[in-house]
Amino acid sequence: MIQTRPGSDRGHANHGWLDTYHSFSFDTYRDPHFMGFRDLRVINEDRVAAGAGFPTHPHRDMEILTYVLEGALQHKDSMGTGSIIRPGEVQRMSAGTGVTHSEQNASKSEAVHLLQIWILPERKGITPSYEQKRFDRSELQGRLRLVAAGVPTGGAIKIHQDVSLYASALSADQIVKHALTKDRYAWLQVARGKVVLNGHELTAGDGAAISVEPELVIQGQDESEVLLFDLA
Repeated sequence: MIQTRPGSDRGHANHGWLDTYHSFSFDTYRDPHFMGFRDLRVINEDRVAAGAGFPTHPHRDMEILTYVLEGALQHKDSMGTGSIIRPGEVQRMSAGTGVTHSEQNASKSEAVHLLQIWILPERKGITPSYEQKRFDRSELQGRLRLVAAGVPTGGAIKIHQDVSLYASALSADQIVKHALTKDRYAWLQVARGKVVLNGHELTAGDGAAISVEPELVIQGQDESEVLLFDLA
């Protein structure tokens, strides 16, 4: 079964410095039908204006992933981490027992476009930690590249939850397949371009909740990029 989530139906807020879309209920946006999916709690698509950003604020008991599509995002946190996240990089911050952080557009002239993802952790009270990894475009092109997982392999980063996150870049007519084993679920998020998932057309911003589908077939319709979450 595939339930599509059109990008046009997402929650939306434009604060001037931040133009943001919410796939699931977030902040003042509430949709009882989209409170999350399995352990996936937040997918926000953010565009942050040049020189702007999120001031220092707290989090706890959440796995927070950042996936930059365009531009560069500067990160600072109470663990002493300072970094810049660029396209091709995946960042994971485990808030655990508590952490404060800020996210700032690293450019004074260009916007930054990113996806911020929150995943519920396997347990509360994890020691806060940070990880960031770059994946060359060639690793994503025409394949599903594992970029983060509860049991990471092949250089993927660690998530403290039974989730496997794959990224893929597809040209027109390129196809990738993923076997969804019994009692597993999936969420597909189209970051850019247009794809067909098991006969369902999806464009940038669209998502799809997937269950009881033994195989997922994702075909690019133009230059596209997708994230696939395999969930317990």
